[in-house]
Amino acid sequence: MIPSLFLAHGSPMLAIEDTPYTAFLEQLGQQWKPKAIVIFTAHWESEVLTISTHDQVYETIYDFGGFPDALYEVVYPAKGSSQLANQLAERFKQAGIETRTDTTRGLDHGSWTLLHRMYPAADIPVVQISVHPYLAAEAQYKIGQALQGLGDEDILIIGSGVTVHNLRLLNWGQKEPEAWAVAFDDWLLDKVEHGDLPSLFAYDQLAPYARQAVPRAEHFVPFFIAMGSGSSKPQVIHRSYDLGTLSYLSMAF
Repeated sequence: MIPSLFLAHGSPMLAIEDTPYTAFLEQLGQQWKPKAIVIFTAHWESEVLTISTHDQVYETIYDFGGFPDALYEVVYPAKGSSQLANQLAERFKQAGIETRTDTTRGLDHGSWTLLHRMYPAADIPVVQISVHPYLAAEAQYKIGQALQGLGDEDILIIGSGVTVHNLRLLNWGQKEPEAWAVAFDDWLLDKVEHGDLPSLFAYDQLAPYARQAVPRAEHFVPFFIAMGSGSSKPQVIHRSYDLGTLSYLSMAF
């Protein structure tokens, strides 16, 4: 069985930098060899859940600016899987969740930077799915629940985002995390460990420093999707920080 994962994608530089976190991603890719990957990315937003549905090689999207030339030379030529995409759409339909299909969009950096480190051969089919950041946390969890059991079929589900993501509060060059960023993640992990879903769904009202950690929810909702889709005991698989406030907390569900 392959667990569902929530992985922090942080800076696009993780595609070319060698850090403890990128080493972790490389080791993670060696741990599981799925037959397909389903990835919800914070960098594709839509009001209706949209599923990449094709069998061609994805374009690599460089949806960022001001980075070294070497980053724009990275290509991740994974193929899609229309068969799996259609199966996912049927699961969502049965759960009463509306979906759309997309046959043209490439992989954004919320997807390919992680996958480039985990599975550099790009030989595993990928289905990329959008997020709706304005849905309630409970609704995000239910999106994940519609995909429960896929890990038993050797399909890896990844929620790609960040728990603490506030670009205005980054401290360039600072390696030690700010106490408030740690406090938010600590609260989150405590509620996950105790299975306190009501509190988790009300994180924006109950969690300490929620407004600083999650000024906008697009990077946080993949956490709830991954959690909802999992079928094993939650486990922290990596935790570190960069730039003072950027969390690389990653979990298996």
